[in-house]
Amino acid sequence: MNNKSLGLAMLHGNCPRCREGRIFPTSMVSYRKLSDVYQKCPTCNAVLTPEPDFFYGAMYISYAFSVAIVVNVLIILNYLFDDPDVWVYVATVLVSNVVLIPLMLRYSKVLYLYGLGKLSYDPNWREKTQG
Repeated sequence: MNNKSLGLAMLHGNCPRCREGRIFPTSMVSYRKLSDVYQKCPTCNAVLTPEPDFFYGAMYISYAFSVAIVVNVLIILNYLFDDPDVWVYVATVLVSNVVLIPLMLRYSKVLYLYGLGKLSYDPNWREKTQG
């Protein structure tokens, strides 16, 4: 029996019910179908998409990530380079957002599924599905 912690399961993008199966069918660096999610967990068969447009709410989390990046980049640039030109701010914010898009897309969906999904961790899921 695998008792993976909540933080590790979220970090690895695992199913909230069994914390073993993957939520995403492709890797983060593939950029091919980056935001696709399995309909059911490949390990425990839990439904990961309870309704057709369930993950639209994850856009708000992704937006919050993007705002956090903008604020942090602005503070860091202002602190390190003593108020650079506006084009430096804009270019740095654009590049950092584009580079971090895979992380923002994936983890916004993971956080949304763990936070608002109806699945909760069940360490005994194997016994319930076999019995």
